[in-house]
Amino acid sequence: MAVMAVVQTQLVAGVQQGVDAAFSELIPHMLNYAELRIQRDLDFLQSQSSNTYALTPGSNTLSIPIDDFLTTQTFEVLQTSGATVVNGTPLLPVSKEFIQNVYAGAASAGTPEYFAPVGDTFGNGGNVATNIMLGPTPNYPYPVRVTGTIRMPSLYKYAVAGVADTAYTYISEWLPDMLIMASMIYISAFQRNFGPTSDTPESGMTYEKQYQVLRIGAITEENRKKGQGSGWSAYSTPTSATPTR
Repeated sequence: MAVMAVVQTQLVAGVQQGVDAAFSELIPHMLNYAELRIQRDLDFLQSQSSNTYALTPGSNTLSIPIDDFLTTQTFEVLQTSGATVVNGTPLLPVSKEFIQNVYAGAASAGTPEYFAPVGDTFGNGGNVATNIMLGPTPNYPYPVRVTGTIRMPSLYKYAVAGVADTAYTYISEWLPDMLIMASMIYISAFQRNFGPTSDTPESGMTYEKQYQVLRIGAITEENRKKGQGSGWSAYSTPTSATPTR
């Protein structure tokens, strides 16, 4: 990035830093911009994960720490024998009004069958938990497996001596071309190459166009990983295979 931005760097305690203090200061913001944009654009298969929680008998709310998942997708009540999962029953997504009307009160307690996202608890400022309403209200501390997407870590967390030249994130290792282009869009603003009065008014737009070209190819590849390619398969669409299925 420093080479493309034509700025000098120096090695400080095993970490490359810009000689210009302002450039060094914007690096974490540059990486946030680049990595968050790429994650939102591509919806990585690698960002999908799962975790297991225990329900609280008598409470129709499952509270999931906000750092655990960016989005929650599926909920599954597990039947276990010791540490072994014997069976799992998926919950169906419904509106919270449905649960409130059909499963109000402790009298309807049983094994949950439905779920509805309801957000954080009042007073938390939206920064503590994601609450999920369940119906019926659980009558036992059932284990529930939750799947969803996580926020993948930023490359900046490895900006410490000893790991700066050896540690990678998924984006930096597998999509370095997109990471560079997205970062250069941000750096172009730092260098003031983004307006009609700048020395190179087309600079930022050039990086943006190249990023968009890379984004299209990466989305296609990511869809194939999830079996959402040609004919809902892992294959790309061949230009010579006609007619389509």
